[in-house]
Amino acid sequence: MGELIVRLVLLAVVASIVLVGAAIALKPRIARAEMLKEGEPAPSFDSQMVIGDEVRPVKLSDFLGRKLVLYFYPKDNTPGCTKEACAFRDGFTKYQQAGIAVLGCSVDSADSHKAFIKKYNLPFPLLLDPDHKIATAYGAANGIPILGLDRRVTYIIDETGKIQAVYPRVDPSVHAGDILTALNADKIIAALASASASASPTPAATGTTSDSTP
Repeated sequence: MGELIVRLVLLAVVASIVLVGAAIALKPRIARAEMLKEGEPAPSFDSQMVIGDEVRPVKLSDFLGRKLVLYFYPKDNTPGCTKEACAFRDGFTKYQQAGIAVLGCSVDSADSHKAFIKKYNLPFPLLLDPDHKIATAYGAANGIPILGLDRRVTYIIDETGKIQAVYPRVDPSVHAGDILTALNADKIIAALASASASASPTPAATGTTSDSTP
């Protein structure tokens, strides 16, 4: 009788281990929503963003009429996320000159975003997503299920609010530069500069004309 009880206990333990293992293995598939595809409408959002040390309201429609780089990352102040943010920082002048907005998003709090922005002098805003609704809508939620962190994925949203490009695999150190190249930022900047120069009035000629009288 005692041996039977021991066997039953062992079977119960093994079954529990198998169930837990299966749950962990299947959790990413269940928790992860499918990422969006090119040409699909970008899911709208109405939230807040941290810019500098301020928290301001923001919604997707604020960016209509210009391209938006919306990048999801796991966590502030981690090595890969810091490299990615600093790369966007270093290229931000070109993004501005080309009329392209940049918006980062993670599960972090407003205080965490403020500290991250201050520490690395980030000139672009970080989106707040406390209930993970935005990340879920964009297929970025639970990229690291055990920790509940977003996956690293970037979307380029065009001027009409549609997904123009998706970057599901990202090298944090060069990603910002790759996007500038893909969007032909240098050509856009040159074209805008040329148009601005053409629109500028021609300076009036200076000096006096001598009047020669016979």
